[in-house]
Amino acid sequence: MVRVLRIHFTSRDLARVRVSRAPDPLWEIASSLHRLQTTRGRWAYAGWYRETRSTLAGTELGAAVSRFLLPVLPRARYLPDFLTPQDAADGLDRGLAAIVDTAPERIAHEIRMLNRYSGAPDWAPRLLERETRKELAGLLRAYHHAVIAPYEDRILATIAAEGALRGRETLASGLDGLLASLSPAIRWRPPVLHVDYVVDRDLHLAGRGLRLIPSYFCWQQPISLADDTLQPLLVYPVHGRRAPDSAPAPDASLAALLGRTRAAALRCVALGATTSEVARFLGVSVPTASHHTTVLRDAGLIFSQRHRNTVLHTLTPLGAALLRPSSRPAPE
Repeated sequence: MVRVLRIHFTSRDLARVRVSRAPDPLWEIASSLHRLQTTRGRWAYAGWYRETRSTLAGTELGAAVSRFLLPVLPRARYLPDFLTPQDAADGLDRGLAAIVDTAPERIAHEIRMLNRYSGAPDWAPRLLERETRKELAGLLRAYHHAVIAPYEDRILATIAAEGALRGRETLASGLDGLLASLSPAIRWRPPVLHVDYVVDRDLHLAGRGLRLIPSYFCWQQPISLADDTLQPLLVYPVHGRRAPDSAPAPDASLAALLGRTRAAALRCVALGATTSEVARFLGVSVPTASHHTTVLRDAGLIFSQRHRNTVLHTLTPLGAALLRPSSRPAPE
C-alpha cells in the first residue's frame, strides 16, 4: 500500500518555493545512516558502503555510531526534528550549534515521540542536558569527517548538476515543470504535491513556502519534518544523478584534452550546457560535440545526466579547477 504526503500550496506558497543549491550536511548524515540500516539501494552506494564499513569496523567511532546515532536517527516513520535543524543550510557548524541550543522542552517532546513510534534508547533523556548535546554534536561531526567528507566533492558535483537541471526546468516550464520533475516519487497535481511517504499525511504550507533539498544519500522515498509548525521542507533523492563512485585517474585521460576545441567545450559547460548547446557554441555537429563531451567526461572533468531527450553537462570539481584563473590553459 502506497502512503502519501499531500503538500497543499496556496498562490503565495508558489512564489516561495526554493531549491537548495548545496547539500544539507545534517540531512546527508541522517540519510547516510539510513543507508547503513537497510540493503535497499545498497548497490547504488556500494563503494561508499564498503569504505564506511571498513572505516567504522572495530573502532570507537563505529561503536559510538551504533550506540548513539543509529538509535536516534532510525530508518523509521519518525525522526526527531531537532537533529536536522534548518540552520544546517548554512553549514555543519551552524547546524550542530542549533542542536546544542535546542530547548530541553522540545527535546523531551520529540524523545517521547521517538519512543512511541520506534523506541527511544535508554540514554535519550540525557539529551535534555546541554553537555550531552555537545557530546552528540561532536559525534555527528566525527562521523561526517570520517564517512561524508571524503565524498564531499562527489556530493557537491551531484547537487550542483541537480541545481543546473532544476534551473533549466524552471526556465523552460515554469514552477509547474519544476514540481513535476523532481522525482518519480513526487507528483504535482495543482495545487497539491503528492509524495510517496511512510505515512498518510497532509501538510498545509499556509503561505510559508517550501524548501526543496536535493540529497545524495536519500534513496527513493523523500523525507519531511514531522512537526508541521516548523518551516516546511522536502528532502528528495537525486535519482540516477549521483556522480560515479570512482573517477578515472586524470593523468592519462587529460592528454585527450589537447586542442583548442575541447578546452572551449569545457568552458562552455561551466554554467551547464546540453550537447546541442555545446555543438552550437563550438560550431560543430551534435555527434562531434557528443564525442568531445565523452572525452571530457571520461577524463573526470564533466558530469553528464540525461533528462528526457537531452543530456546536460556540468563541471566536476576537477573540471572547475582547470578553469580557475590560476590554472594553466589547455595546450593547443
